Amino acid sequence: MALIKISNSVSIQDSELEWQFIRSSGAGGQHLNKVSTAAQLIFDISNSSLPEFYQQRLLAKADHRITKSGKIIIKCQQSRSQDFNRQTALEQFIALVASVNSVQKKRIATKPTKGSQRRRVDAKKQKGATKALRQNKASY
Repeated sequence: MALIKISNSVSIQDSELEWQFIRSSGAGGQHLNKVSTAAQLIFDISNSSLPEFYQQRLLAKADHRITKSGKIIIKCQQSRSQDFNRQTALEQFIALVASVNSVQKKRIATKPTKGSQRRRVDAKKQKGATKALRQNKASY
């Protein structure tokens, strides 16, 4: 069994990943209809050896590849090669799991500067003046 390295301190067993190989969709003709080249990786977050911090952050993450039942499903059908699709899906999985390790900086709310407020109001007044000139004031 091989170890899959997520970060310097976190790695998981290869046996925790479930692989399914299915037929790709789209154009491709006879080869596509006969061969299952698309790789689908399935990983159960709650039944894994990932640290609790990773599990909680993954389950809270808003990503279309994470289901409500707590599984990561990654489908890759970029290539006609099953092995290449498997490698690509594994890279996407590692990137997804590693992305929850970095904590984003908290945004500090700022106010617009006086100059930017003045420029905004001046631009609005100029637009209003232009529209006022367009109005037909002559009534016969």
